Amino acid sequence: MSSKSRPIAPPPPPTNSTGQRQCLKYVANSMMSGSWKLVAIVATFILSKILHQLLKPLSQPQIISDILVGIFLASIQAIRDSFGDQSAVNMDNIVDFGMILYTFVLGLEMDPYVIFKSPARHTVVAYASLLSTFLLTSVLTPWLHYGTKETNMVVITITLSVTLAGTGSHILTRLITNLKIGKSDIGKIAIVAGVHSDMIAMVFLCVSFIFFPLMRISTAREMVKHVVKMVSALVIQTSVAAKISPLFLDWVNNENPEGKALKGPHLVLSMAFMAVICSCGAWFGYNPYLSSFMAGLFLPTEGRISKWAISKLNYFLNLLFYPLLFFWVGLKIDFTEFEGGQPETWERFFALLIILSVGKITGTVIGGIMVGFRWPELAAIGLLLMVKGHFNVYFAVHALRHGDIEMTTCISMVLVSFLSIVHAPFVVNHIIERARQLVPVQRMTLQCLDPTTELRIMLCVHEPHNLPSTINLMDISRGKPNPGLHVFVTDMVELTEKLAATLKQDQGTDNMVVTDESVISMREHITRAFQSYVDENGAGITLSRSHVLSTFNGMAKDLSSLAEDLMVSIILLPYHKRLSEDGSHDSGSPGFRYVNSKLLRRAPCSIGILVEKGSGFAEKITKSSQCKVAIIFIGGKDDREALSFAGQVAWHPGVELTVIRFLLDKNSENMPRRLINLTNIAEEEAEMKLDDESFTEFYEKYVAGGTVAYMEKHLANSSETYTTLRSLKGQYMLIIVGQGGRVNSILTLGLNDWQECPELGSIGDVLSGSGFECESSVLIIQQHRLKGQIDGLNDDFSIM
Repeated sequence: MSSKSRPIAPPPPPTNSTGQRQCLKYVANSMMSGSWKLVAIVATFILSKILHQLLKPLSQPQIISDILVGIFLASIQAIRDSFGDQSAVNMDNIVDFGMILYTFVLGLEMDPYVIFKSPARHTVVAYASLLSTFLLTSVLTPWLHYGTKETNMVVITITLSVTLAGTGSHILTRLITNLKIGKSDIGKIAIVAGVHSDMIAMVFLCVSFIFFPLMRISTAREMVKHVVKMVSALVIQTSVAAKISPLFLDWVNNENPEGKALKGPHLVLSMAFMAVICSCGAWFGYNPYLSSFMAGLFLPTEGRISKWAISKLNYFLNLLFYPLLFFWVGLKIDFTEFEGGQPETWERFFALLIILSVGKITGTVIGGIMVGFRWPELAAIGLLLMVKGHFNVYFAVHALRHGDIEMTTCISMVLVSFLSIVHAPFVVNHIIERARQLVPVQRMTLQCLDPTTELRIMLCVHEPHNLPSTINLMDISRGKPNPGLHVFVTDMVELTEKLAATLKQDQGTDNMVVTDESVISMREHITRAFQSYVDENGAGITLSRSHVLSTFNGMAKDLSSLAEDLMVSIILLPYHKRLSEDGSHDSGSPGFRYVNSKLLRRAPCSIGILVEKGSGFAEKITKSSQCKVAIIFIGGKDDREALSFAGQVAWHPGVELTVIRFLLDKNSENMPRRLINLTNIAEEEAEMKLDDESFTEFYEKYVAGGTVAYMEKHLANSSETYTTLRSLKGQYMLIIVGQGGRVNSILTLGLNDWQECPELGSIGDVLSGSGFECESSVLIIQQHRLKGQIDGLNDDFSIM
């Protein structure tokens, strides 16, 4: 082999100590740099979640903790130094791809066709706030010189105007929903107005991008060519997304019906199809994240595939992308370059903040007053529409990367975005406080009843078979003759198709009346039974009649509305199972059980469910017969409400009432050694204090004077509770218990493991169970629930 063809040998490794030290130093620096990067990114995710939990008392959204943690960690010099040129490029690519997914799912959740509908009141508010902010920004920002010397003034003005005019609808919607005003009228208006504002701003930005590059094109021919190419790209993309994609996605949805797992090939094909549509504009040189927004905007939102894409992408963005985005923002901005000592810096910063505030509030107030809203609520909506989102922060840094703005301006825009979000929870709290003032809510419970005011109850009846026990329940509830009892006997009639055919309009009114003979006969029979009793024994009782004619699905809502109108303190319902002659219950009506369960969740007052058993409670009560009634008190708000009801019962001359208090025997050897603390200690102590106060008041009023008998049961666990309940067999005709609401009670822990009817609570379900030997009828009472409400204010409150 000739010398020319010989392979060239690699150079020998350095043998001197200097070369070895250099190699080792390079490897060590690389490892140290990699360690810093890994620690910083992992710490970003962990600390962001921790800070979010710490900020929860202030109701701050997740984006606030993401911004604070991401920018703080990325500002540490050691972490910044670890991200070299190649790492920075990789981060840029990751964030750009994540933003493409963000804008795609943002567009996918919007409906572009609402633009073509006649404007509703909330759209007028959205357009007014958008237009006023856009005009104010367009007029003022050219005088403040936000761009660099190389930046075209028209481009930077339009960009700033669109950015400030839009709203971070994704953040605003989640914030309003988490703070539980999404069902209120003001919450709905703010959400819809925010989505409209965000959509219009993004669409305008997408259209404007077509013309931005024209500033750098010198010939008219090239300008026309560029515009035609960009417009063609958008038209092709939107046409495919709006016309062709529904056909394909409908086929995929039909092949994958609800309830079955999505087929892998169909899922992959759908994702590939969406990716191709998103990249259509980018093939022609159009901006990729604006292209993905337009694709998502015109893709069909409904359907299993679209919903799957929205849920999965939102999960990925919330879990991984958002913290990483703000860490990247922290790497890109440098606070050491912020010119805080220059007056012009603060002029530009406060100008952005003032333009955003004044533009949004002024436009919202003017537009809202035009359609009939009040200005205080409109000002609050304007403050909420100021909220910016992830795209606004990314867009500011994107402009910095391309040299359109300077570092100081970029930092100012990031700070304005931060401040536009941090105030929103306080605005919502102000809305709630104002709603409480305008819509006062009185808690309708027996415990809160004024002793000088008559007790108003709604006594519900299914059909005549439960009349005797229902009349006795009314009788023992009368309390003192003065102030007395007002009973609204309400028939619960299911509206069937057969019954609907007999409805006729009452003359002179818009009301529909039932002409069905069976219903008329049943109502007359019930009326006669109650009226006959009141005429003979009803001193202090005022009787009124009403009925609810509805399907089972809407009956609970109708009963709630009626109870609210009548201002009753408690609704007494019959059990959904009917008592047979042999003392057992039939299978019951699933419809009435559904109504009872739904009322327990949404009633505007307290609820009682009477479970009739073969104890003789249906027999007429007289002074000589002495109906024996017991009230079991363990603790909790429902037991306190049951105790208040027992106070009414105690005044009846024909009732012998006994209050049985179950107390925890902490010294017993049978007490469980391992307990799961389901509540915090402070809450448990507060509830126990309320229990003691309530029981002490009852004891001094009724037991100390000999009106009511009293006994204590010292128990160690739920097994002893069950045994004690069985020992009550044959002693009482009626037992009154609370539905639940107990704080970490050891005495009922485990009783609900084999519940037949969970809506009756643990004690109520045991006493009324088919396999339980005690034959006493049971009255289960639940105090007015505030669950699903904002401190007494309904979720769907109205103040507009």
